[in-house]
Amino acid sequence: MFFSVVVPVYNRPDEMKEFLESLAASDYRTPFEVVIVEDGSSIPCREVAERFSGKLQISYYFKENSGPGDSRNFGMRKAVGDYFLIFDSDCIIPKQYLRTVEFELEKQYVDCFGGPDAASDSFSDIQKAINFAMTSIMTTGGIRGGSESLDKFQPRSFNMGISRKAFEASGGFGNIHPGEDPDLSIRLWEMGFKTRLFSRAHVFHKRRIDWGKFYKQVNKFGKARPILDRWYPKYAKLTYFFPTIFMLGIPISTILAFFGILHFAVAYLFYFIFAFLLSSMQNNVKIGLYSVLAILIQFYGYGTGFLKSFVQVRLLKKQPEKVFPELFFKTP
Repeated sequence: MFFSVVVPVYNRPDEMKEFLESLAASDYRTPFEVVIVEDGSSIPCREVAERFSGKLQISYYFKENSGPGDSRNFGMRKAVGDYFLIFDSDCIIPKQYLRTVEFELEKQYVDCFGGPDAASDSFSDIQKAINFAMTSIMTTGGIRGGSESLDKFQPRSFNMGISRKAFEASGGFGNIHPGEDPDLSIRLWEMGFKTRLFSRAHVFHKRRIDWGKFYKQVNKFGKARPILDRWYPKYAKLTYFFPTIFMLGIPISTILAFFGILHFAVAYLFYFIFAFLLSSMQNNVKIGLYSVLAILIQFYGYGTGFLKSFVQVRLLKKQPEKVFPELFFKTP
């Protein structure tokens, strides 16, 4: 099959340079194309793309800003391949990635797949700590890190593949962001398509964000989940409440500790000690400490976002687009 790599970009020429460098180093020998969609950037990456035109088969398009989901759809409509590989611009693609994907598709074909993200040695300490928080079995159940325990995997659009057939049947991504990837996965399931995790098809997801941006990101993740549960109630799970319960449990356990009830506070203490030790063994002590902070930000940001959205959208039945307009892009 012929792969079309589709990547939207917004004001990130330096990221695009690293992304294209990693693709140019691929050990995949079958031709493939790269479709870059500039989403209304004021700092475009056209010159960067042109520098790689001799190494990669690149198509570059500039369009008005309409969000990553619509930009991916735009890129897939322009692409010529019969299978689309979708990445974020802040990803570095391992040289064996395309070969791994081809092997998995030949072994057990699926119309949509997702892969995990990993931390590269070149990442900063904060990037490695955030990667730990986003991929560890202690936080997200290893979903983003490559757990194969899920019966239905919801691919994430930083590392995702979808066939032309599935894209054309579904219409691609919706205008919610974040949340456009699980929305697409569920619609594909409803149409009879299957999704699968390719655990060996990882990318290095840099996430060029500071602590404040990380909080805003996970807070939006939390807000999006009750909206998706409202749209697709049969796919809602009690586990989605866990970050909120975990976040609320910290002040409650602290109050109980003042009254001599120490069990809950001790449980939290052991949890964070174990997270620190696990991250320290994988990285170093400094990143272990940063990882504890990242986990706290992750649970607080996601938990408060989920709680606010659950009350507004699920209990009070308000329209998501009116309550949280920041989660919806206006598409042409």
